[in-house]
Amino acid sequence: MNTDESQTILIVEDDERLASLTQEYLIKNGFSVNIESDGRAAITRIVEEQPSLVILDLMLPGADGFTICRTVRNDYKGPILMLTARSDDVDQILGLEIGADDYVSKPAKPRVLLARVQSLLRRSTQDVDPSAAGQNKTEQTLTFGPLVIDNSRREAWLASDEIELTSAEFDLLWLLASNAGRILSREEIFGELRGIEYDGQDRSVDVRISRIRSKIGDDPIHPRRIKTIRSKGYLFVKEV
Repeated sequence: MNTDESQTILIVEDDERLASLTQEYLIKNGFSVNIESDGRAAITRIVEEQPSLVILDLMLPGADGFTICRTVRNDYKGPILMLTARSDDVDQILGLEIGADDYVSKPAKPRVLLARVQSLLRRSTQDVDPSAAGQNKTEQTLTFGPLVIDNSRREAWLASDEIELTSAEFDLLWLLASNAGRILSREEIFGELRGIEYDGQDRSVDVRISRIRSKIGDDPIHPRRIKTIRSKGYLFVKEV
């Protein structure tokens, strides 16, 4: 694997042994990795250091993972990978609702953790070749009335106001918008964005759809832009 050594990961974990083992594994795979065990200190470090990615545990001294995620989200645009209890759907959903980009259940298998880290970093750092940007402008910028989505800059605007989206939310919005007029199943979405099979229970896509709707001015009760098609998936409507 060719990993950019300039990509820095901050592990926020107070279990010293687990943090050290995770750090060692990620370093072996080409990353620069730092550890922070205190929640309040983590908030400062995330905002000031702007790591490429944060691996965030929930149970921490000083401030818990939810508080950290909620506090830094407006000032930190990188991906946040949250570590949750294996079967605690409430933690997983709440984490996504406050801005986490993905989650891994503890104890996390090293290869699973690495795959999620690589996927998040690949998407958050993808750039368009400047020489090709002009040629592919129509493909990289989509406009739907007042909603404009620019994949080359990974930004979106609603009536000229920038929309605050997490990395994972932007990925999902772009996937839906670039397939406007076509129903995307949850299986397709999971395969494309998370690289895993949909297990029929994971609600992460539904949570993100809900957050995206509120941010792009779509009616959450009777959505017109992003429609839920029962038993089939989601449909991004070209004209509303």
